[in-house]
Amino acid sequence: MPYGNLHDLLENSSSTRRYFLTLPVPLQMELHRYDEAVHSAAQLHCLADGLEKRRRQLSLGGYR
Repeated sequence: MPYGNLHDLLENSSSTRRYFLTLPVPLQMELHRYDEAVHSAAQLHCLADGLEKRRRQLSLGGYR
């Protein structure tokens, strides 16, 4: 089911909200920047995975 944005998704899907709260706080904050682009749990998972991979790659490359 598509939601209007990330806020709407987290407010109306308890399972997605539980997943979101397991993520590190800096990642949660970064995900909120993409509020209007997230309309489903699948999109949230994909975006969170991508941002986490990017963070790891930058860290391995000596960037922060």
